[in-house]
Amino acid sequence: MTAAAQQGHGPVGQIVDRLSRVTEAEDLTLRDLFEEFGESSFLPALMVPALLVVSPLSGIPLFSSACGLAIAFISAQMLVSRRHLWLPDVLMRRRIDSEKAHNAVGKLRVVSNWLDKHSKRRLRVLTAAPLSKWLQLLCFLCGAAMPFLEIVPFSSSLLGGAVMLIATALLARDGIFALFGSCVIVGAALVPLFALGVI
Repeated sequence: MTAAAQQGHGPVGQIVDRLSRVTEAEDLTLRDLFEEFGESSFLPALMVPALLVVSPLSGIPLFSSACGLAIAFISAQMLVSRRHLWLPDVLMRRRIDSEKAHNAVGKLRVVSNWLDKHSKRRLRVLTAAPLSKWLQLLCFLCGAAMPFLEIVPFSSSLLGGAVMLIATALLARDGIFALFGSCVIVGAALVPLFALGVI
């Protein structure tokens, strides 16, 4: 049994635990974060940039764009059922302030505890094939949109939150979280429209 499991953490909490350990290193890149989970762990890998983009790190210029591209690449490979994860070296080499990252990950503990406490197996049909592919497509669209929404406050964090909810839904087979995540995406789509005065 892992230390995370002994602490009573669910799947999201275990991901945050592992991120917390990795961010203790002095020299930190996105590659370090993803390599902690292995090249075949797509859902944990999808959770990594989603969690980071809803953390205080999202305030760093272009960080949300990097996380969005990572989400897009990961979800696209899930869509085509690749067995091993690949991310562009230009993304993997991006350096992160380890102290800021460690503090930001620590602040995600409340979020991960809430997700683990409230997620459970229900409406599993919404997270099984073929609907799971629809959820993966939504994650791809969220990630691909983030670089274009860099200048719209909170929009990337909303999309990251939606991806986090959908990834949790797929991890826990929770259709309610899938629906909730889809609703957040609709809300996030309205933010730039409000900002531009369209509605």
